[in-house]
Order: sequence, then C-alpha cells, then structure tokens
Amino acid sequence: MKKFDFSKIVVTLIILLNIMFTITIITVFLETGSEPPALVAAWFAFTTSEIYVLAKIKRDKIKKGEDKNEG
Repeated sequence: MKKFDFSKIVVTLIILLNIMFTITIITVFLETGSEPPALVAAWFAFTTSEIYVLAKIKRDKIKKGEDKNEG
C-alpha cells in the first residue's frame, strides 16, 4: 500500500483554491469595477506561506533522510 502523502494533497488543493479565488475575484471585478485589494493580498500571502512551510518540512525530512520517496 502506498504511503499517504499529505503535502501533495495540500499543494493540489491550494492550486485549485487559488484558481477558484482568481475566477471569483475577476467576476467581482467585472460586476463592480473594483476588487478587494486587502483580501487578494491576504489570500495569496496565506497560500504562499502554506506552500513555503510545506516545502521547508519536506526539505528538512530529506536532509534527515526520512523521506524514502525521494531519489
């Protein structure tokens, strides 16, 4: 049985949510003529930091030799 890789699911989910968020913001912009800049900045700051933290965890596991899926 293949080991469950939580980080791949989270990265995929974040990409899909970013696409949905972008489409929603474009729709709001077309309807109202303006976008919520604070919300956009906060959303992308949040998702970027989540990806960064997952990458750091993965990098630390590889350094320790705990990740058997790599090379």
